[in-house]
Amino acid sequence: MAASELKVLHEIDQPRQQDLDKCVHCGLCLNSCPTYRVLGLEMDSPRGRIYQMVQVHDGAAISPSYLEHLDLCLACRGCESACPSGVHYGRLIEDARAEIERKVERPFLTRMIRGFVFGNLLSSRLLLQLAARGLWAYRSLGLRSLASAIGIFKAFPKLAELDQLSPEAEFPSFFEAYGKVFPAEGVKRFKVAMLGGCVANVSFARLNEATVRVLQKNGCEVHVPDTQTCCGALHQHAGIRTKARELARRNIDALLTGGFDAIITNSAGCGSTLKEYGELLEHEPAYAARAAQFAARVKDINEFLASIELNPAMGRLDMTVTYQDSCHLAHGQKVKAAPRKLLRAVPGLQFREMPMADLCCGSAGIYNVIQNEMSMQILERKMDFANSASTQVIATANTGCMIQLRAGVKRHGHGQRVAHVIEILDEAYNKTTR
Repeated sequence: MAASELKVLHEIDQPRQQDLDKCVHCGLCLNSCPTYRVLGLEMDSPRGRIYQMVQVHDGAAISPSYLEHLDLCLACRGCESACPSGVHYGRLIEDARAEIERKVERPFLTRMIRGFVFGNLLSSRLLLQLAARGLWAYRSLGLRSLASAIGIFKAFPKLAELDQLSPEAEFPSFFEAYGKVFPAEGVKRFKVAMLGGCVANVSFARLNEATVRVLQKNGCEVHVPDTQTCCGALHQHAGIRTKARELARRNIDALLTGGFDAIITNSAGCGSTLKEYGELLEHEPAYAARAAQFAARVKDINEFLASIELNPAMGRLDMTVTYQDSCHLAHGQKVKAAPRKLLRAVPGLQFREMPMADLCCGSAGIYNVIQNEMSMQILERKMDFANSASTQVIATANTGCMIQLRAGVKRHGHGQRVAHVIEILDEAYNKTTR
């Protein structure tokens, strides 16, 4: 990359003056911030973090305190929905983390782990499937029980907490659907592409299959392009922009020329980043226009289905359901009504709203692993709200939220089932064919 291009990227991979200037420090964001609600500390609120970004932008050093307060942010973007001034906080925190990634040298072991996870694992089908096999062996061959029996979890309580947050391995993986086309049931109304994601292909393969079936039921010919890859959301949130841009270019090349009416994702975190490819690649002449076109075609599965004439041929599901807003769907993509509309369309389903439904559950990508203590405090408060709805099912629209909420039910719940909205629709459609 030419020196002039690197200079441009360095200028945008840091908080931008126009974004910083939008914050008028009114404090209306405070109640929407999960970390501020727990800690009550100004420096761990959106307003406080922006104040610190301004200091660094004006020449202050990137200090350990700055790193600590920014690392503790979930980037849930709840503050964006609360902000009357339209501050792009999500862009600010990601720009700040990109600047940190560029300027701060992390400890050797941290660099090695991040290099492997972000540089290799998430974008490799082989490594993801090998990891899934390892996870299956750990769960199925008694290694987890052995670790518990010999006292490893008692000696290292954090390992027990992280064990609860590890996803299941599902076989066969959804990678087997790559390169295939699934015909519409009945009259073909739409031609869509589906993004499988990264970890979701091995840990939420059944959810991805359910998504395909629901799309088919609604007249969609579903393509799963073989050359697609990880969306880059985790890289973007972590400030690893070079890899995020590489993955974005690969997905644009794989999906843009297919003549699709929509590019579908069932994971809110992925969708939020996919819709921001235009911004991510805006300074790359070869991709800027194509990235904007790609972003315009991306639809969350809930958003897409709620925008068309939904196939009403569903069986009755006698269940009570509440819905927890996935942050990057509600605040990142501004989609809140669609999942509720779909749930209310299911015959027999009783929908009950929970208080503070759009307050973060504490998942936030890998936040619940690297900031586990804070994540669990946020989760406990979220479960208080979920329990108050007194339902059998907690529905959501993001795989990370599903993992987090399942851990929450085990620790604080009333035996609720956690399900994706699309899994519930799939069950209702399946009832008509039995």
